[in-house]
Amino acid sequence: MTQPPPPPNQPPQQPPGFGPPQDSSQQPPAQPPTPPGGPGFHKAPQPGYGYPQAPQAPQAPQAPQAPQAPQTPPPAAPPVAPQGPGYGYPQQPPTPAAGYGYPGQQPGPYGQPQQPYGQPGYGYPQPTTMPMPPQPGQPGGGRRFNAQAAIIVSAVVAIALIVGGGVWYASSSGKDDKETTADPGGTGGKDAKNGGGTGTGGTSSEAKEKAPADTGSKVLFQVPAPKVPKDTTTISTSGSWLTDTVYAKSGIAEVVGYDRAKGTEKWTIDLPGPVCEATGHVTEDNKTAIIYKPAMPTKDDPQRCTQVALIDLEAGKEVWSKSGKSGTMPIGFNNVTLSGGTVAAGSTSGGVAWEVASGKQLWAPKTSDACYDSGYGGGEKLVAVRKCGGYEQRQLHIQTIDPKSGKVITEYKMDEGIEYAGIVSTNPLVVAADVGDTAGDGSGISDFFSIDNKTGKLRTRISAPGEEFAARCDIITRIEKCSGLAVGNDRLYIPTEEHEGAGEYSQTNEIVAFDLSTGKQTGQRADAGDGYQLTPLRMDGGNVLAYKRPPYDKGGQIVSIDGGSFKQTTLLENPATEAVRDVETRMLPDYAEILFSQGDLYMSGVFASDFSGSDKEYLVIAFGTG
Repeated sequence: MTQPPPPPNQPPQQPPGFGPPQDSSQQPPAQPPTPPGGPGFHKAPQPGYGYPQAPQAPQAPQAPQAPQAPQTPPPAAPPVAPQGPGYGYPQQPPTPAAGYGYPGQQPGPYGQPQQPYGQPGYGYPQPTTMPMPPQPGQPGGGRRFNAQAAIIVSAVVAIALIVGGGVWYASSSGKDDKETTADPGGTGGKDAKNGGGTGTGGTSSEAKEKAPADTGSKVLFQVPAPKVPKDTTTISTSGSWLTDTVYAKSGIAEVVGYDRAKGTEKWTIDLPGPVCEATGHVTEDNKTAIIYKPAMPTKDDPQRCTQVALIDLEAGKEVWSKSGKSGTMPIGFNNVTLSGGTVAAGSTSGGVAWEVASGKQLWAPKTSDACYDSGYGGGEKLVAVRKCGGYEQRQLHIQTIDPKSGKVITEYKMDEGIEYAGIVSTNPLVVAADVGDTAGDGSGISDFFSIDNKTGKLRTRISAPGEEFAARCDIITRIEKCSGLAVGNDRLYIPTEEHEGAGEYSQTNEIVAFDLSTGKQTGQRADAGDGYQLTPLRMDGGNVLAYKRPPYDKGGQIVSIDGGSFKQTTLLENPATEAVRDVETRMLPDYAEILFSQGDLYMSGVFASDFSGSDKEYLVIAFGTG
C-alpha cells in the first residue's frame, strides 16, 4: 500500500529488517544466506504501528542523507539498518538454542530443507551482517520501508541533549515529573498474577481487569540493560513472569526476581550460561520452565541449549535441571512448555518430557522413530507438533497427548507439504501455518486451523492473508511463540494490517473476530482510532486485553475490549513525555515481552547486545496506575 509522505513533524517508521540482532557466536557453521528477493523472500512484519508509510525505501545499510531539518524535531532515531526477509529481522535462523532474538528467527525461506551438520538441531545458515538494535523513537521491524527515515537524523543530537541534560516534559496525565519521567532510579510496583503470556486463551471466565479511577500511569521502575560478555554480540534474555509478589525477568545467565511493590531485587538464580528460551506458563505454585546453555558461549564454542530447568518464582530457586539424548547425542532444545504437571521440550531431534514434581523423565526420542516431536504447546492441554516424512513430503501431525505418558489422545494430520505449524491455543485447539509459503510478509501465517480436541477432526480453516492481517507466529522452531492475537469465547481475535485513517497522514487498524466453528468473521470490530494501532495481548475472562501503540506524540495504552459488545475501556495510559516514549518504543509487542495485570504494565526486551549509543538502554520498564 502506497501512502503519502508524513508531515515534517511526524517521525518515520523503522524499516524492515530492524530488530534484535543475533549473536554470531550462537550460530552453527556458516551457510550463504538467501539474498533478498530470492526464493521465499518475504516483506518484513511491521510492529511500527502509528507512523505513516512512505512510497520509497532507503538503501540499507547506507546511512540516509538528512534532508532539510523540520521545524519541529521529531523523536530521535538513528539511521536505518539493513533489510532482511522474515519477521522484521535480517534473515537469520536459530541454532538449537532457539530463542536468540524475539519474536523469532527462521532458517531461511520457509520450505527450505534443513541441512545436517552431524549434531542434533544444527543445520541453519548464518548471516553475514549484523544490524543495529532498535533505537529510541523508532517502532522497529516494520513491514514496509519508509523513505522518510532521514528526516529524523538531524534531530537525533538535539533530542539526545534534551533528554540527557535532564529536561523532562510534563505528562498528559497531569502527574509531576518524578512520577512520569523515565528515571532509572524510580521504584514501585504491585502485583497481579499471570498478567501476560503468549496471547492465547481458552475457556472464558469472569474478567478481572477493571479500570482505575485515574488511568494515567507513572513509571514504577526500570532495569538497565545488562552488559554482554567480551567478544559476544548478542545474548538472549527471553522470559518474564508475574506472581503475587514478584516480577521475574531473565538477564544474562541469570533470572532475577524483582519486588513488585518496590522494584528492588528479591532474589537471583545464577546460571552457567544464557537463557535460550522460556515458557510463559506458570504452575499454581509459581513454578515455570526455561532452557539454558551449560556454559557461556565463546567464538570457539558457541554452546548449545541442552539444559531444561524448573525454577521456583517465589523462592527464587532452581528446583531441578535436566538434559536429554537422542541415541547417544545430547539434544539441543528449541522450545519448552508446561501442562498437566509436565515440562515438555522439543527439538529437531525429537521431544523430551519430565515430571514437574520430581524431574523424572517421562519420555524421550526413540532411535527407531520415523517421526519426531518438533515442539509442544501447553496450558490447559498438551499438544505436540509431530513431523513425519522428508522435505516436500512432510506431514505434520497435530496431536493432543496425555501429559503423563505421552500417549496420543487425538490427532489431526495436516496436508502434505506444510513444513511448519505454530500452536496458537491448546483449548480450543488452534494452529497457524504458512500454507504454500503464501503469507508473503514473514508472519508465518496464511491460514488458521480450528481443530476439535475431542475427535481430532478439523472444525474449520480460516484464511488470513498476510497483506490483510498483522498477527504472526514463529513456526520454525518456537512452536508456541504466536503473538498479536488471542483466543477465547470460541473465537480468534486478530488485528488487521495498518491502513490510512480519517486524519491527514494518519494510520490505524482494527481487531476483528473469527468464529472458530464456522471460520467466518463475526462482524465484531474494534477500531484503534486515528494514529493508534491495536495488538491483542491475551484474554481476560471473556474480554480481550490489547496494547494500543500510540502516535509519535502520545503514550501507549492498555484497553479491555468487551467480548460481546466490543466496547473498549481504557485501563492504562502511559506518559507522553519524550523520555518515557523513547524507552517505550523500544518495547513494542512485536519484539518485546508485555505483561499487564491489575493496573501494572511490564515491558521487557528479549536480548542484550554490545551495541552502544548516546542513550541509556533498558531491559525492563514498568508502569502503574496506583
